[in-house]
Amino acid sequence: MGVGQFAERRRFTRSIIRSADGKPLYFLTMIEDITERKNSEKLLQIRAEELARSNEDLERFAYVASHDLQEPLRNVASCLQMLEQIHSGKLGKDSDQLIRYAVDSAKRMKMLIVGLLDYSRISTRGGPLQNTASEEALEQSLLNLRYAISDNNARVTHDPLPKVPADRVQLLQIFQNLIANAINFRRDEPPSIHVSAQKKGNEWNFSVRDNGVGIEKRHFDRIFEIFQQLSRKGLPESTGMGLAIVKKIIERHHGRIWVESEVGAGSTFYFTIPDKNLPES
Repeated sequence: MGVGQFAERRRFTRSIIRSADGKPLYFLTMIEDITERKNSEKLLQIRAEELARSNEDLERFAYVASHDLQEPLRNVASCLQMLEQIHSGKLGKDSDQLIRYAVDSAKRMKMLIVGLLDYSRISTRGGPLQNTASEEALEQSLLNLRYAISDNNARVTHDPLPKVPADRVQLLQIFQNLIANAINFRRDEPPSIHVSAQKKGNEWNFSVRDNGVGIEKRHFDRIFEIFQQLSRKGLPESTGMGLAIVKKIIERHHGRIWVESEVGAGSTFYFTIPDKNLPES
């Protein structure tokens, strides 16, 4: 700030009064003009309100678009599946293949829409953050994944896990997505997954370790972005929504997520949840 600016915003005055014995006492008074600061604060408040409205509009649009797309897509998928059942083997190999491509594309589109719907609901339809037994959330996620675990001979173990201030349903989603991801991106050997948690400072540091195919370092940030997926020969295609959903849930809980990985040696996903020491519910 230059001298001119300083002079415009601050003004000094000197006052003289006398004590009881007649001696002069000097006082220096500073008057500061805070109009500019108040205007800046008001502008920031307006910008924050505009951003909040914009985010609400985007979430509402994503929800409505996803919800309204499901019914016509369901009809398309049903018609294609009926064609596949009725005419399979009658229209030639090329036609059969085209129908299969169409059916697979419809199924994939449905998965994308459901993922987008889940993503849009994280902030607007989340439950309260309250004392939650993370071990129970993990067990429920394993119950939901029981067929995938059984079909792939997966082994999932865990250390004792703490209670944390969390949305129970969303904590379950975190475990379910990370474990499903580990099963999908397995190597030839059966998946082995281990979940643990450590208290570090004022937060709990969770880890989900697997023995899968691993991730190249250049993709570490990209995998958490919406609709980003790693295409690799011989691996299942994904919607690119799972890790983005996990990241957004963790951010809602004021935590962080990152990955450490080596190609061919597996990955460990870490995420934190602050410990706010909530009372028992």
